[in-house]
Formats: sequence, structure tokens, C-alpha cells
Amino acid sequence: MPFFSVIIPVFNKENFIENTLKSVLCQTFGDFEIIIVNDGSNDGSAEKIHQFDDARIRYYYKKNEGVSSARNYGIEKAQSNYITFIDADDYWYPSFLQEMFENINRFPELKVFSATIEIETSKNVIPAHYSIGKTNDCEIVNYFAASTKETVICTSCAVFHKSVFEETGTFDTKIKSGQDTDMWIRIGLIYPVLFSWKTLARYIYDADSLSRNTGFNYEKINFSKFQEQEKTNPDLKKFLDLNRFSLAIKCKISGDYMLFENHYKVINLNNLSLKKRTLLLLPAFILNPLISLKTVLTESGLGSSIFK
Repeated sequence: MPFFSVIIPVFNKENFIENTLKSVLCQTFGDFEIIIVNDGSNDGSAEKIHQFDDARIRYYYKKNEGVSSARNYGIEKAQSNYITFIDADDYWYPSFLQEMFENINRFPELKVFSATIEIETSKNVIPAHYSIGKTNDCEIVNYFAASTKETVICTSCAVFHKSVFEETGTFDTKIKSGQDTDMWIRIGLIYPVLFSWKTLARYIYDADSLSRNTGFNYEKINFSKFQEQEKTNPDLKKFLDLNRFSLAIKCKISGDYMLFENHYKVINLNNLSLKKRTLLLLPAFILNPLISLKTVLTESGLGSSIFK
């Protein structure tokens, strides 16, 4: 049985999957299987994948049902005790699995492991900025308290013991945008995270990706399922309010004022900075150029956040 199961969901990534696969196959730690789930691609992704001849690759094709369904399919097929994901346009540095293996052995009582990432935009490569202070090469952190700037669990830069998914369930296939956040919340309610300060992966930022498409507002994550937990968990409440702020802004920009109000009315404004509270009050015609400017600054490495 391999030590790691590496799950790669693929949908129309013919321009990226080759580099992603190479980054996995070039790992200095080689005891792994690769589970590629082709989620109904209709481009040349399959041809690019089949160029690779490696016994560790297991390839599956299924009809298109979304990335959550593809990841869940990979979890079902995984043979290892430790499961990790990499999106088909992201990249691992050669020491990713070695570092995760060493941290698993150092902290065998833990079940969730992550590391810092860097972000590749159309103009620059920038580091992610986190809300925790560095005290050692690794930190055992509360997910919510550690993720008020950038999430400390990124899909392409984390490892999970398979029992985590048995306890929390798998990715919610009904959510079209924010399914990762929903998964991390469920994990964060149960498990601490071992966070490494080594930069081990690169996230490829796509300004046109689904998660930034305001047309999917009604299929975005619904935080109401966590309303009982947030009453007694202030770290969770603040994390949710910061995400509600982001969703509220997107709703206002898209003209969906009813959904904006649904997000806005449950936010504890004390959890937001003065700047964020001010932005919530601005009309869409002012927000639009501000968001455009922020995007340009972020892609140039001058902004503080690219996810929210």
C-alpha cells in the first residue's frame, strides 16, 4: 500500500495538466499513487495525461459532475491512509510529499497537515499572507483563528488522514462555489492543523474561475448550517463573518440586493475592520472600480489578499 494517495480532478486542463503531473512525479518522496479523475473533459486533457507512463498513475473517466464529485470519487478509490489533492493547474515543489511525510512522523497524533503556498497571477508570483505569527518551523493551529487573512488549508497544499473524511464527510456536491471552505469548516470544528512555514506549492490564480463568478450566488456556500456552532465558537463566528463580508460584496456588485441583505444581517460588525464596514455601505457603482483596482494591485503583488 502506498503511503500517499494523490488525487487530481481534471476538467478541460490540457494547457496545465502536463506541468502539474510532472511536479507530482518529480517528488523526492516516491511512495505514492496518483488517482486522476477526468471529470468529463472535452478538450485534449486525456491525451496529455496518457503521455505519461508510470505505474503509480491510476486514471478514471467519469461524466462531468463538478470538482467535488471528482474529488469524492478519488477518495473512494484511494488505497492509502493519507490523502492529498492537487488541482490540475497547480504545482508542487519537489519536497512537498517529503515534508508532509516528515511532519506526519513528527506529529503522529495529528490528522491534518498543511503548508504555505505562493500564488501565481498573470503578472507576478506572490507569497500568501497569514494571520498567525511564526514561532517555529511548524505551528499547531486552530483553523479559524489562523485563517482570517488567507486560509491555512489550501486544496493543493494539504494532507489528510483518510479517517478525517469518515468523520466529517466528503465534499458537498451541491455547492458550486465555496465547497472547499465548507469542507475546511467541518474539518476545523474537529481537528487542529499542523501548519508548516515552508512554501511547498504554487496556486495558479484565475481571475475568471468559477469561485469568482457572481452568477453562481445561489449555489455558493450556505453558512446557516453552522449557526448553532458559531453561537459558542467566537473564532468560527469571526471566520464566517469575514466570508459573509466577501459574499455580501459580490452580491451587491452583481445587483442581488436580497442575497446581500441575507449575508449582511447576520454579520457581527465588530468582527470586521472599519474599512470592511465602510465598503459594505458603499453603492455598487463605487465598489466596482474599487474591486477592479484591488484586483490589479493584488495581481501585481501589492495587495494584501487574493482570496477575499
